[in-house]
Amino acid sequence: MPASELDRALAQGRERPLPPEVERLLRDVGAPPRLAAHLRLVHDVACELVDWVRQYSPDLVVDREAVLFGAATHDIGKALHVAELSGPGSAHETAGRALLLARGVAPRLARFAATHASWTDGAVTLEDLLVSVADKVWKGKRVTELEDLVVDRLAGATGEERWEVFLALDGFLGGVAADADRRLAFHTAFPVVGGAGSPAAARGPEPGGA
Repeated sequence: MPASELDRALAQGRERPLPPEVERLLRDVGAPPRLAAHLRLVHDVACELVDWVRQYSPDLVVDREAVLFGAATHDIGKALHVAELSGPGSAHETAGRALLLARGVAPRLARFAATHASWTDGAVTLEDLLVSVADKVWKGKRVTELEDLVVDRLAGATGEERWEVFLALDGFLGGVAADADRRLAFHTAFPVVGGAGSPAAARGPEPGGA
């Protein structure tokens, strides 16, 4: 059987593979190929980001498993709200969390589907912020307000001057953002719709939401 667009989105490219349980889930819900590509890109950047944070501040406790699972599933609700892959909308957030909970995913892991766009909420954790940053910087987008929150957390944990932490994080994220064009090309190479054995049917413009 020829590889489907979803197969290719999950296997091609230099990005790390998604966790096996996430791959199975995406296949089970019939995820659009572009969604799978997006989740791989954000997951890959999140791997780099959480490892950088742990190296920068070894004494800071960071739930790496939660960050990586959150990055790998944060937009899974777009499998139900496909229009939000290529346009604005937030219906996928609560829908994604509900989908994950219904499939037995622990609340501490399912929450990222709803929190990745809500970093101003006072209850967000560093792990939530890291998923949010990865979801922006993969395509070269820098959000000062969001990054400032991460700087505050790291400065509080390390005791370093805030400006020192800012420079370190800014330098790291600048390096990640420098590869944005390649990631965007990978992202848009996959259709918004398309299943096993189906043609690439709907290659649209770079989505605003993903």
